[in-house]
Amino acid sequence: MMTHPTSFKDWQSYPSTLDPIHVAWLKQAKKSKTAFAVADIEGVEISHKKFLTGVLLFSKKIESYSPEQNIGLLLPSSGGGAIASMAILSLGKTLVNLNFTAGKKALQSAAEQSEVKHIYTSRKFLNKMSEKGIELESFFPESKLLMLEDIKEEISTFSRLTTLLKAILVPVSLIQKNYFKDVSMNDTAAILFSSGSEGSPKGVELSHSNLAANAKQAAIELGAVSTDVVMSTLPTFHAFGFAITTLMPLAEGIPIVCHPDPKDVAIIASGIKKYSGTILVGTPTFLRMYTISKKVKAESMSSLRLVVAGAEKLRSEVRDGFESKFNMPVYEGYGTTETSPGASVNLPDIESDDSQHTKLRNRPGTVGKAFSGTKFRIVDPDSLEPIPTGEDGLILIGGPQIMKGYLKMPEKTAEVIEIIDSYRWYRSGDKGHLDDDGFLTIVDRYSRFAKIGGEMISLTTVEEEILDACNNADLEIAATCLPDQRKGEKIVLLSTAEINKDELKILLTKAKINPLHHPAKVLIVEDIPRLGSGKTDFGATKKIALVNDQQ
Repeated sequence: MMTHPTSFKDWQSYPSTLDPIHVAWLKQAKKSKTAFAVADIEGVEISHKKFLTGVLLFSKKIESYSPEQNIGLLLPSSGGGAIASMAILSLGKTLVNLNFTAGKKALQSAAEQSEVKHIYTSRKFLNKMSEKGIELESFFPESKLLMLEDIKEEISTFSRLTTLLKAILVPVSLIQKNYFKDVSMNDTAAILFSSGSEGSPKGVELSHSNLAANAKQAAIELGAVSTDVVMSTLPTFHAFGFAITTLMPLAEGIPIVCHPDPKDVAIIASGIKKYSGTILVGTPTFLRMYTISKKVKAESMSSLRLVVAGAEKLRSEVRDGFESKFNMPVYEGYGTTETSPGASVNLPDIESDDSQHTKLRNRPGTVGKAFSGTKFRIVDPDSLEPIPTGEDGLILIGGPQIMKGYLKMPEKTAEVIEIIDSYRWYRSGDKGHLDDDGFLTIVDRYSRFAKIGGEMISLTTVEEEILDACNNADLEIAATCLPDQRKGEKIVLLSTAEINKDELKILLTKAKINPLHHPAKVLIVEDIPRLGSGKTDFGATKKIALVNDQQ
């Protein structure tokens, strides 16, 4: 049984002993052969040997079409997307996952920043996006889009059969030598673009070392084993969808079940039932959809052993609603694109054999304890001096998964990477605290504060207070702030349900909520703007509030 380092210090050098993700996957694929590696819920089931065949065939095509280093990928979670990702990595090229929900301007910016000349996608996917009114083909005037379907048609039956035989018969060492390019663990493996919820997207450079380390960390923390089945429903432009539910299981020899739309909860539930899915990762927004959907029955979800929520705060009503319906707890985790992405997670408690002692691993309301090899420091945001346990401050994250930096933005990189005690730490921009047991609580983003009458007001706290006061589980809201001549800033509330500002004020007053937390204006909207990850798009909410304020 392989042992892993336990100390923070040892974990810094440990990734140099690991294989790059594509090599780790290759070794697992050769072991498993006929077992299924990837399945599309509404499509085909692909064995390890066929997956390897696809990677070898596709990588050959990429070599001939795309001699440049950075290769664009514009695909949802799918078997084809997983094959394409692994093929790109095996060639030692840099995979650029493009966020197809980000809008034309952001996508063009990402393509320009990463200098992608070729973007691999699917005609079937483009047609589906076109049906939604999004003409992705027109977004990339400087890049050529290559269709997976066309590439597949170019491959002869003879080539497929001979490559399949190679996948079966040729040993790992020779496949590595003849088909894979040597990489340094410090080379950039992938570029993911930040969500852009609070500004234009930044390209996050993740090295082979970053991805290998975080995949191993996640596997250890989740207790992932070959008998698991990971539901891969988050988009691969989302760091969790890319690293945790695609690369990690493939590198560990764990099958994945893909579906392109995380909102199709009835279809995903059918896939969980069909393939006996064991691990489901999603945002609270997506997980709530399982609870409220009448098409999703408890028996469909019975094979799950672990459900993890991340990317946004897990509210108690979402957690309690999911557990009530499915008899399955939801464990909250935490990470950022800049941390590859996993940093912490709650997990089931472990009871000793004598049932006298319990290893505490779950504390609802927190985002759990740090991953093995990861540390949190809570510091003053200006001086970076440590803050006592239990007090709020800036969250610094240290570990082998900390990004190389922002693409072509050395100044921005320098703003968020701190060297303390010879270790690299990422300034998360999140405000929170650690308790005596090491559980991390996140209060808010430092950027999600309004300064009203000289007092800093957490907009997340405002949202929570309003939801509690209204006692409406179906209410969707988002708070933002705008300049105010009298008090400096004012709170504007976006709501999907009819809320009268005066009636809301009465409710908040009865609940003894600080008057500074009362919204100055309530805007009724059809939908709360959301990113492809399911998180609230705070940039878009502010724009809506600003446009309304100027009218």
